[in-house]
Amino acid sequence: MAGPLLFEPIQLRDVRLKNRIVVAPMHQYAAKEGFATDWHLMNAGRYAAGGAGLVMMESTKVERRGCGTVGDLGLWDDKFIPGLRRCVDFIKQHDAVPAIQLGHSGRKARRFRPWEGGAPLNGPNDPEVWDWPGWELVSSTGEASPATDPTPRGLSREEIPEVIERWGQAARRAHEAGFEVLDVHGAHGYLIHQFLSPFSNKRNDEYGGSDLNRMRFCVEVIESVRAHWPANKPLFLRLSVEDDSGWGPAQSVELAKLVKPKGVDVIDCSSGGMRGSPVVSAGPVGYGYQVPYADRLRNEAGIMSMAVGLIVHADQAEAILQEGRADLIALARELLYNPNWPMDAAQKLGVDKQFASVPAAQAYWLAKRAQSVKTMVPSTYQKTMAG
Repeated sequence: MAGPLLFEPIQLRDVRLKNRIVVAPMHQYAAKEGFATDWHLMNAGRYAAGGAGLVMMESTKVERRGCGTVGDLGLWDDKFIPGLRRCVDFIKQHDAVPAIQLGHSGRKARRFRPWEGGAPLNGPNDPEVWDWPGWELVSSTGEASPATDPTPRGLSREEIPEVIERWGQAARRAHEAGFEVLDVHGAHGYLIHQFLSPFSNKRNDEYGGSDLNRMRFCVEVIESVRAHWPANKPLFLRLSVEDDSGWGPAQSVELAKLVKPKGVDVIDCSSGGMRGSPVVSAGPVGYGYQVPYADRLRNEAGIMSMAVGLIVHADQAEAILQEGRADLIALARELLYNPNWPMDAAQKLGVDKQFASVPAAQAYWLAKRAQSVKTMVPSTYQKTMAG
């Protein structure tokens, strides 16, 4: 009898994931002048030890101007490679595949951390600011959003190829650090999305105007990344499939069709970020509210998709795969709540009774308890999917 799809291995180019569970990239805002810290090692390591197939580290910036806060990770210089390689090595030691997301905040840069209020920083004397002159706000064009934010400078036509090449060089460094999967961040109102959406892109050259022109920056970033990222390694693209600002599922499907032959293997399907999150058209925020986007991209663009967004329960995740709505399941905040979610899901779906998906230091004691105490139910156990 076939087992749960959630725990079926999946092959992506030359990379094999032991299951379909992905740790979505989650900003930690814990870097020191762009460098990874012990927090990053611990944070990535706990998910690898918890049994996830793919552990994706947070949006890591391709240039200094792209940092959203003082705590963003950087990969715009070779000096950042060793700290990230330390995380990669630890993830691999625990039979998970290491991945990283590459991003650029564009006009959403130079801000306080979310739990510090998220407002624009005041200037070079703000705490932890270390390179104010090099931290310029740039975007597709020179409009602020909201209007009370500082106004960015629109990138000149001559600058665009330089920024695109920085994505390629960051991909090279990601490979040298040992990452096996790369995710290009084209969502959530950041720089690539600022080019995609007519709400933020008012250009009148070949990078603005029509849908196809507004896609050009993203397509060229993918080309640059693929030129420096090995052909045998998978490439993901995260999109806000719907932003309620003029960019929607139909445009996302067309973009996916353009980038698939250029080397994108999976569309990482999210939403919102241009005028706030979540998007209005998604309806009430509930279990799996963004899954329809992954479903549409998978089945209309003919490309693998990854679902994310309030996927909380094991049987909920399994149903998404069984129904053919996505190929991979990404979790974020639920993993913050329970880093051992993959191990827990395996128990609930009736696989891995010996806890072989986690390190022996966990597996031995958990299996011993399961064998010795027949009436005990783990604290996270829930059979029925909510919602």
